Amino acid sequence: MRIAVLGAGYAGLTLARQLEKELPESAELVVVNDRPDHLVQHELHRVVRRPALADEITVALDDALDRATVRVARVTDVDHEQGVAELDDGQLEYDVAAVCLGAETAFHDLPGVEEQATPLKRLPDAARIREEFLDLDAGGRVVVGGAGLSGVQVAGELTALAREEGIDREVLLLERLDSVTPNFPAAFQEAVREELESRGVVVRTGRAVERATDETIECEHETIDYDQFLWTGGIRGPGALSGERPIVSDTLELGGDTFVVGDAGRVTDADGAAVPASAAAAVREAHSVAGSIVDIVEHDGSTEMFDPRPERFRFDAPGWLVSVGDGAVAQVGPTVFRGTAAKAMKTTVGAGYLSSVGAIANAADLVREELASD
Repeated sequence: MRIAVLGAGYAGLTLARQLEKELPESAELVVVNDRPDHLVQHELHRVVRRPALADEITVALDDALDRATVRVARVTDVDHEQGVAELDDGQLEYDVAAVCLGAETAFHDLPGVEEQATPLKRLPDAARIREEFLDLDAGGRVVVGGAGLSGVQVAGELTALAREEGIDREVLLLERLDSVTPNFPAAFQEAVREELESRGVVVRTGRAVERATDETIECEHETIDYDQFLWTGGIRGPGALSGERPIVSDTLELGGDTFVVGDAGRVTDADGAAVPASAAAAVREAHSVAGSIVDIVEHDGSTEMFDPRPERFRFDAPGWLVSVGDGAVAQVGPTVFRGTAAKAMKTTVGAGYLSSVGAIANAADLVREELASD
């Protein structure tokens, strides 16, 4: 029996490592990813200011996985009815699969935005952002479109970089809704805005970007001049799912024996709540789907009459974290933290995740880099 894990982000790598432990030896496990390594996405913004961190937040898949076959290819289509994944180098037939391809940056068909703005999804994006930022003339304005977690973090890094380099830059963070981090609790939103503004980020909410030229960004009733434009204003599904994020129930089933795990889908959990697109949710979904896949494999060829029931996923958010330059904001239960306690939690979470995927040395290096920046 062949099990395919399509994508090796948070969901895919966590799922593959769990399946390596639990699948019977007779099962074939194949992991398909468009790169030979795994990127710790929630630390990517750090590379804008500290390029050396790139090595610490990438993990070779051959090092992280033991028995899985790693196939480096791009998934272009998934036919869950036929059990076939189309790849840019051929086909992969499977018996059970999990689509863990993550999400891509959504530009919402806003005229000029995709052409003019740099997203932050890959290491080359971070390198480009840094280079262009340092090359700006004194007093240059950088506009970050979208004040979700990614936008908040990159805005914070840029103001910290300007301070370290002793250069004059304005970092302007735009959000179309009325608050930063709008999908999070109100107390968290308020603390994040205070942290941003205390570190020199100019925040403007209620500003929906409508179009962009090579010099200006047009919002309703306002035109903003800029020298550098970054875009973190939303996500869409992967190309293999035609840019859609299919809605799936708490069993995370796409159809047949194909599951969607992580940001590639929009999940409603067992309590009827929408699950946020986040690393924490992706990791927890992966553990849930691992149990469902193991049950399917163990049922194959058995004499049991009824098919196993997939596990129902329930998301219990442990809390929320975001870094803002050398600061951070954390919420655990109803309590919101800023300052040293929040930054320590952020560092611990990053190092803990790296350790969980077997990258112990990377975790230690990340902690050393963070401590050195204090």
